[in-house]
Amino acid sequence: MRYLALVADYDSTLASGDEISEDSARALRRLRVSGRRAILMTGRGLDDLLPACPHVKLFDSIVAENGAIVYSPHNHEAARLANPPSKQLVQALRTRGVKPLKIGEVVIATQAKYRSVVQDAIWELGLEAQVIVNRDVVMVLPPSVNKGTGLEYALRRLGLSRHEVAGIGDAEN
Repeated sequence: MRYLALVADYDSTLASGDEISEDSARALRRLRVSGRRAILMTGRGLDDLLPACPHVKLFDSIVAENGAIVYSPHNHEAARLANPPSKQLVQALRTRGVKPLKIGEVVIATQAKYRSVVQDAIWELGLEAQVIVNRDVVMVLPPSVNKGTGLEYALRRLGLSRHEVAGIGDAEN
């Protein structure tokens, strides 16, 4: 058994229109019965994902907020891998009329059309942050946080190496 875990992106990979199909859920169950692990990756926050996904218990770990949050669906423990968003940045974006503005535990997200406004605000405040565009969403994260760092943390918690993992996704972020 070379691969001991499957890492899968949520939107446009496992889920279509916010839902995991019953065929995909059956495949995840077969994976788990084989003794392998399943890890879900998403740019979404837990407050958005958990109500939308009735199949969270099929996963050993969920890497949310583009790597900033690692959540265990079985014991409901979440680890935040970076500090909360800058209050000054949130206020600056609100002042500049950025709507919608979703504030996660670490991530700030809005529509991609506001990318330059977001980048200008970060620069003017002298913040160290990265701006990631995924489809029609722009996300602001600390420079040291991404899906890869979240995955590494989740794998350590599960006692796995990245060499034992196969991953699927739509290559957006």
